[in-house]
Amino acid sequence: MKNLVTYFSAEGTTAKVAKELAEKISADVFEIVPQEPYTKADIRWINPIARCNKEKFGKKDVPVVGTVADFAEYDTVYIGFPIWYGAAPNVVNTFCQGYDWSGKKIVVFATSGGSGIGKTGEKLAPFVKGGEIVGAKLVKTAAEVEIL
Repeated sequence: MKNLVTYFSAEGTTAKVAKELAEKISADVFEIVPQEPYTKADIRWINPIARCNKEKFGKKDVPVVGTVADFAEYDTVYIGFPIWYGAAPNVVNTFCQGYDWSGKKIVVFATSGGSGIGKTGEKLAPFVKGGEIVGAKLVKTAAEVEIL
């Protein structure tokens, strides 16, 4: 059984959790990086014209740099991200659309400054067709992530 921890981190919080998790479970790691990096102004959600708002409300795909080599070899994929508007950032959705999730178990972990997990897993499901989301949890540390 081979595990992958993949994540998007806007300010480093999710990256820290993802790297700790990968080390804990001896998993490979892939950082989801947007082709156009986010600036502090881009993720300032209280500004109605910030990039994160335009992407989310415009339902825009956000191109990603690179791909996961040999994605088919992974049985379980952990996907981490900060919650934006009760869901994954669009860059995560775009990343997920690029792969065949058939038969994979998916564990979602999210970080947040104030939001709960809500229906984050359900909202990600259309982007991981064929895979099974077996858990979705809001976390502060890798120890809180459900390990399969």
